[in-house]
Amino acid sequence: MTTPQPHPADGQPIIFRNGIVLTLDDKHTAYEDADVLVIGETIAEIGPNLAIPEGTFEIDAKRGIIMPGMVDTHRHMWQTAMRAYGADWTLSQYFVWYYLQHGKHFRPQDYWVGNAISALDAIESGITTTVDWSHGLQSVEHGEAALDALISSPGRFVLGFGNIFAGPWEWSVDPAYRALIETAKSDSRLFGVQLAFDVTGDPAFPERAAFEVARDLGLSVTTHAGVWGATNDDGIRLMYENGFMREDTIYVHAASLGQDSYHRIAATGGSVSLATESEQSCGQGYPPSHALRAHNIPVSLSVDTSVWFSADLFTAMRATLGADRSLAHLKAHAVGQTVTHSHLRAEQVVDWSTRGGAKALGKDAEIGSLNRGKKADIVLIKNDDSPTMSPIVNPYGHVALQASRGDVHTVLVNGNVKKFANKLVGADLAGVRTKLEETVAFLQAKLGAELWKQGMNPDIPETRILDNPFMYTDYHSASTHKAHELAEEE
Repeated sequence: MTTPQPHPADGQPIIFRNGIVLTLDDKHTAYEDADVLVIGETIAEIGPNLAIPEGTFEIDAKRGIIMPGMVDTHRHMWQTAMRAYGADWTLSQYFVWYYLQHGKHFRPQDYWVGNAISALDAIESGITTTVDWSHGLQSVEHGEAALDALISSPGRFVLGFGNIFAGPWEWSVDPAYRALIETAKSDSRLFGVQLAFDVTGDPAFPERAAFEVARDLGLSVTTHAGVWGATNDDGIRLMYENGFMREDTIYVHAASLGQDSYHRIAATGGSVSLATESEQSCGQGYPPSHALRAHNIPVSLSVDTSVWFSADLFTAMRATLGADRSLAHLKAHAVGQTVTHSHLRAEQVVDWSTRGGAKALGKDAEIGSLNRGKKADIVLIKNDDSPTMSPIVNPYGHVALQASRGDVHTVLVNGNVKKFANKLVGADLAGVRTKLEETVAFLQAKLGAELWKQGMNPDIPETRILDNPFMYTDYHSASTHKAHELAEEE
């Protein structure tokens, strides 16, 4: 008796049979019951009852949703080494902890393992392409560690070089740092390279030097824009006036900008990476999906950092829908009106999580949708053991508001299986976990037990409890009356 093959082998033809297919192509073509055939690195055919080559591995996709791999356009992967440590932080506390005090303690090996565990996180949740917004690269050795972690991990990665411990006009022109950037750019195992830095609004515009390096090397820039108290409209204006706003520029957050800035982004063709969980919690500004829609600015979604937030785009999709709709209701109620129709739809946020990210990276000819000839970056959402996966009557709504990372059955990257039957394939999770435990122990020892505890548990501001005018404040129980009577007698 032949033992069933546990999962497809690398390079083996694969067919997903009888699934709901969301292509996310230009027409948003969807099939209720169809197949997707993968041969080599590419999608060979989509449709019902496809004929297949001999030796094709068949995956039963019935009661499942087949969609493109998701694209995360902004994730500080190194910080996953301290997952959820900052769950109760504000943005100010984050800045103090990482930028001013303790981020500098990360050694290259700590950086490596943060990237490595984050890469597995991405694949496990159906994210096949991730931008590593790598702003902790305080030395060339840290950059080498980041690069090594990415090229040795499953998935596609764009490495965004950055360094929060020095000005971009310093590190970007350092010969050793620039040589590393050029090395990464020439490494075919990466999916791309960006420069990742922020523009403070200083009238002297010292960031010019970094923009010129990006221009000379043919790299795009990704920048945190519209972050309350950090970056603002002056930064956008300086970029515009100096000719550094381009179609391939990604503006992260863009949450506290004025109309002129949104007009400039729209006019120059840039896109915005929304990290809605972050914007809701940190205080960059209200998640601006409403403003971006109003100005027809392209949108992608991102995780930001798992020192705080969820590491998947399912959460990002539902958070974005919730934030957009909450604001619409709040504004309507303030003037005595009622919202009767939602403007932002589930289908749109699914698009933002896939094709939106691909377009932002200039890679939509290769990834982001299911089309014949495109790279086979494919996700099957299917979980026959979960009641949440039945029934599927609105596939876009199911992806955006019902499914989770545990429902990701299969993940292909470039036609090769990286997750199958709801488990990672070929990943050294145990080895990464061991290195991660060493990093956590090192950081705990470096800070000391008391500081480690304080950083994780910031002070809670004193809260004033308001008197409730509708409480029965004159009512007392019999025992309370008796106590008052005795007090008066004494």
